[in-house]
Amino acid sequence: MEKFVIEGQKPLCGEVYISGAKNAAVAVIPAALLVDGPCRIENVPDISDVRILMDVLSQLGVMMKYEDRNTIIIDASGLNSYKATYEMVRRMRASSYLLGALLGRFKKAEVAFPGGCDFGFRPIDQHIKGFEAMGAGVEIEHGIVKLSAERLAGSQIYLDVVSVGATINLMIAAVKAEGITTIENAAKEPHVVDLANFLNAMGANIKGAGTDVIKIKGVSSLKGNITHTIIPDQIEAGTFMLAAAATGGDIVVKNVIPKHMESLSAKLIEMNINVVEGEDWIRVSSKGSIQKANLKTLAYPGFPTDLHPPAVVLLCLANGTSTVTEGIWDSRFQYVDELNRMGAKIKVEGRMAVIEGVERLSGAPIRATDLRAGAAMVIAGLIAEGYTEVYDIKYIDRGYEAFELKLRSLGADIKRVDDGKPEINS
Repeated sequence: MEKFVIEGQKPLCGEVYISGAKNAAVAVIPAALLVDGPCRIENVPDISDVRILMDVLSQLGVMMKYEDRNTIIIDASGLNSYKATYEMVRRMRASSYLLGALLGRFKKAEVAFPGGCDFGFRPIDQHIKGFEAMGAGVEIEHGIVKLSAERLAGSQIYLDVVSVGATINLMIAAVKAEGITTIENAAKEPHVVDLANFLNAMGANIKGAGTDVIKIKGVSSLKGNITHTIIPDQIEAGTFMLAAAATGGDIVVKNVIPKHMESLSAKLIEMNINVVEGEDWIRVSSKGSIQKANLKTLAYPGFPTDLHPPAVVLLCLANGTSTVTEGIWDSRFQYVDELNRMGAKIKVEGRMAVIEGVERLSGAPIRATDLRAGAAMVIAGLIAEGYTEVYDIKYIDRGYEAFELKLRSLGADIKRVDDGKPEINS
C-alpha cells in the first residue's frame, strides 16, 4: 500500500499546469457509447477513475486506444452488452452514467450500484424519476438497477433537488429519445456544459446547458469521427490555489477558466490573499496573515463542495473563528478528526464546522477518507511542522493527475513510498 511522506512548511512557488476535468471526462467517455464510430477525446486526465472506466468499457466490447497519455480514441461500434456487473463498477462512482448511455443505445441497461468515495448516502432517485418519465421501466434487484423501454419518449422532468449526476444521466439518455425532453432545476456546472458541447458535436440538439432549464430535442442518430477537448479541471485548479494560500506561497495556475473559479477567488480575496486573473491563468500569492471567513457550499456557481475540505485546512491557520457549512452532502466532515490530530481546533455541528484558527499544525500519520479530503490532508502536511504521512492515497489518485509530481515542481517535499502493507480492497 502506498502513502505520501511530506516534510512541511515549504512555501509553494512557480507555475502549475491544470489537467482536464475529471468530472467532465467521466461523463463524456460514457456518452461516446451512443454512437457507432470513433470519438477522439483530448485533455483527458491520467487518473485512476478514467482508467477504471476505460477498463469497464473494454469489457463491454468498446475499442479504447491511447493516442498519447492524455488523448484517447473510443469506438463503440463493437459494444455488445448492456450489463455492467458489480465487479466491473465497484471502484468508481461515475459508473452510474452507464445507465443513461446504455439505455440510450440499447433501450436496456443493467448496472450495479456504483462505488467511489463514501461521505454519505447519494441516492439516484432523481435519475430513476427521469428515466421513468421517458418511458423506461425500472427494477432494482440485488444491488443492480435494471432499465428497459420499448421506446424512449421526450418528457418534462423537474428535479426535486439540483443534481449534477441526474442532469448528466438524463441528458445522455434523452439525446436519442423521440420528441423533446425538458430538464428543469438542472445543474449548471461547467462539466454539464462540456458534455452538452460533446453531444452537440456528434449531432445532438441540446439547448440551455449552463442554465437551470435544459431542452433536448431527440435525434434519430449521432455521428462519430469528432474530436473533443475536455475543459480544465475546476477542482484541481482550486486545490492548487488553496495550497498556495495555505503555504504562504506564490503560484500561477495555468490552463484554467477564471470564470469557473469566481466563487473561490472572491473568498480568497476576502481572506486577505492576492488573486490576479489572466485570460487562462490565475496567480495566487500570500500577503502573510489569513483572515477568518464563513463559507457555504452550494451548487454552481456557488462555492464547490469538492473544495470544502481544502478550504477548511486553509481556515485552520486564519485569525479568529471561521465556519464552513456543507450545503450538498450530509456527512462530508469525516476527515476532521485527522486534522484535529495535527493540532487543528475544529468542531462539527451537523452540517457546519466551526474552525478556530491556530498558529500551526504538527505533522502526524493521517489518512485520506475520500478524494477531496485526501487532497486536503496533503495540504495539511505541506503546512505542518515536521513530517506527515498520508495513507489511503488511492483516493487521491482517483482525481488528481501526477499530484505529487506537480507539487514537487512547486518546491514541496513530498514522496510516494510503499509501506510494504497489502492494500485492502474497498
